[in-house]
Amino acid sequence: MAAAETVKSTVDTFTTASSAAFKDGVEKSLAALNEANTVQKKNLEAVIASVTAATKGAEALGAQAIAYSKAGFETQVAAAKSLASAKSVQEVVELQTSFAKTFLEGYLAEVGKMSETVSASVKDTVKPLNERVTAVVERLQAAR
Repeated sequence: MAAAETVKSTVDTFTTASSAAFKDGVEKSLAALNEANTVQKKNLEAVIASVTAATKGAEALGAQAIAYSKAGFETQVAAAKSLASAKSVQEVVELQTSFAKTFLEGYLAEVGKMSETVSASVKDTVKPLNERVTAVVERLQAAR
């Protein structure tokens, strides 16, 4: 009888220990899955924020390009009218030189504005992604 009691006690101990270990393993797995879901959700939110910022930047750049094209067209029409009303070849050369200089200065100014817009857009686009990379790196370093 003592042997039977010993076997029963050993089986009960083993069953209790294995049940506890299994339960602990399942709880840890579920916690890890929940944490992974949270991280992936934050990553997706960062990608969405990044795409939104890129879209806004592209819209701003497009609006600038359209405004510049419209203003350029109006300037060219005015220049053509001025050239057509010129009284001499000397006046045509002077008007053309003036228009060319004005066009080049305007073009360079517009390129500067567009460069600033692109730079700001890239900065805004990359910011949410950089934040997520930083968070992941910090988490990995903390796990060491």
